[in-house]
Amino acid sequence: MARRYDCNDATDRTTGLREAASAVRRGELVVLPTDTVYGIGADAFSSEAVADLLSAKGRGRNMPTPVLIGSPNTLHGLVTDFSEQAWELVDAFWPGALTLVARHQPSLQWDLGDTRGTVAIRMPLHPVAIELLTEVGPMAVSSANLTGHPAPETCDAAQDMLGDSVSVYLDGGATPGNVPSSIVDVTGKVPVLLRAGALEADELRKVVPDLEVAP
Repeated sequence: MARRYDCNDATDRTTGLREAASAVRRGELVVLPTDTVYGIGADAFSSEAVADLLSAKGRGRNMPTPVLIGSPNTLHGLVTDFSEQAWELVDAFWPGALTLVARHQPSLQWDLGDTRGTVAIRMPLHPVAIELLTEVGPMAVSSANLTGHPAPETCDAAQDMLGDSVSVYLDGGATPGNVPSSIVDVTGKVPVLLRAGALEADELRKVVPDLEVAP
């Protein structure tokens, strides 16, 4: 039976975050609020938990799961060949709705799907998410919806779709909206905007003027 905690109540939030952290460490799934939509998350380093996450969503390995982190410092242990421009984007837009696609450290023992050596990574601007990520470390997190359905802006919507496939639901109230994060590929010499979301190309070019836009 899934457990749900109201993170707008101080006592419930403390209990919920503790229970969510324990669930993640056991390889179970949790739902958490972010600054875009609700996400379903698992320990990024547990291949079984990530497989369960993809299964809960009805999603294939061809759509790898992004990773959320609680601090930019965490990047040092996760990515390689991270350019100066990539760091400038981090400094300007994290925490926030910018996902960066970077090359991950070859030594990492994780399986996020068919990533071809890359990882999509973000630091969300949400206190509940950051507190959980700070406690448990990097999490594989995808929008908390069944594939093909709208991404949920409320905990109710997420729970209606995912039910008991999730152990702990952290209810932080309605999210600001369902505009997804923008995705920028920083694996090459020039950053490439793969998906415009909360951040448009013009805003990103204020930081990295040579940004290209994928066709």
